[in-house]
Amino acid sequence: MKRKVRLSQWAEQQGVSRMTAWRMAAAGELPGATRTAKGHWRVEVDDGEPAPLTVAYARVSSHDQKADLDRQIARIAEWAATANVRIDRFVREIGSGLNDRRRDLGGLLADPKVGRIVVEHRDRIAHFGVAQLERALAASGRGITVIEPKEVGDDLVRDMLDLMTCFSARLYGRRSARNRAARALDALKP
Repeated sequence: MKRKVRLSQWAEQQGVSRMTAWRMAAAGELPGATRTAKGHWRVEVDDGEPAPLTVAYARVSSHDQKADLDRQIARIAEWAATANVRIDRFVREIGSGLNDRRRDLGGLLADPKVGRIVVEHRDRIAHFGVAQLERALAASGRGITVIEPKEVGDDLVRDMLDLMTCFSARLYGRRSARNRAARALDALKP
């Protein structure tokens, strides 16, 4: 990332005298040196750190909604073009918004190079706990941008049904296995 510093600051960082730096700037030998309206010299320097990445994140709950991933990415790209925001990477993920072990989202959150995550709707990141996630990211100078603030409820209903189905399958699956084991034991008795 580039920034402008005072000529005296640049001279100190480079280990040259202020007068030498001033002569170089005045002679046009110092690349990135410009004069302000008040006549002060400023030098453009590179911090050495790359600019934080902006990543577009799209998520759907199930494979039958896969076509919606491309539509989400297209809407985010359209928004970025009109808002003059450069998107460095597009991430697509299929998984429930209630699942806290999504691999791609976890990778984005763990990567310190990702400065901003752009989503179409707030519930694309997660259905619950988004405010805490935003505060945690803000504490490290990162953030989430939501381009459509209105909520989408249809996906939440589908996720709740998936959650109930999952818990029911676990409960009844255990019961079924226990019943089969009991029948097998009964069959072995003389």
